[in-house]
Amino acid sequence: MLTRKQHELLRFINDRLKQDGVPPSFEEMKDALDLKSKSGIHRLITALEERGFIRRLPNRARALEVLRLPEDSQPTRSSRNFAPNVIEGSLGRSRAPVDDSASRSVSIPVMGRIAAGTPISAIQSRDQTISMPPEMIAGGEHFALEVRGDSMIEAGILDGDLALIRKSDTANSGDIIVALIDDEEATLKRLRRKGASVALEAANPAYETRIFGPDRVRIQGRLVGLFRRY
Repeated sequence: MLTRKQHELLRFINDRLKQDGVPPSFEEMKDALDLKSKSGIHRLITALEERGFIRRLPNRARALEVLRLPEDSQPTRSSRNFAPNVIEGSLGRSRAPVDDSASRSVSIPVMGRIAAGTPISAIQSRDQTISMPPEMIAGGEHFALEVRGDSMIEAGILDGDLALIRKSDTANSGDIIVALIDDEEATLKRLRRKGASVALEAANPAYETRIFGPDRVRIQGRLVGLFRRY
């Protein structure tokens, strides 16, 4: 699923392409979504591109191509309560939890999927679990997220990996975190401190580093482990 603004922008771009054969300008997008600045449009375009919904064509002004539309046409609403910004997927239904018959295994809630680069809307469901070795749980509250996307591949985080997150509202510069942006978007990125600003850094040169004021980003958890199925 997409946030409401991402969904509105994707539909607007798609409708204009069908109608005129060319995408709308950033100014037209800003007016259509009733935003105050083009920077908000740039952020939404980047999110849609990272999610694989659109593609920017190189060396061409205003060149956007819609690759796909969301299966669910209803955007979700954000939540101010703590919860990783994820969408409920078929993770628990299509994949059996890791089978660990040893009594020492620890059951961790699987919250759903998070894009390693793109914000996704929050859910409250925590009804799926996965068994983890106790040596990976060093105290505190933990949850797991299935990673989607390739923006963290140079940090060894691949599409389909299961990220183990320790719930925390603080982190050190250089940590990989689940960050909530503007209380409505979340992403898995490396945290960098730049003076009073917060930078969310991808581990893939194809994606740009995004810089925000400190009041726009809340840390929801820190990556402490990674599971991969073959």
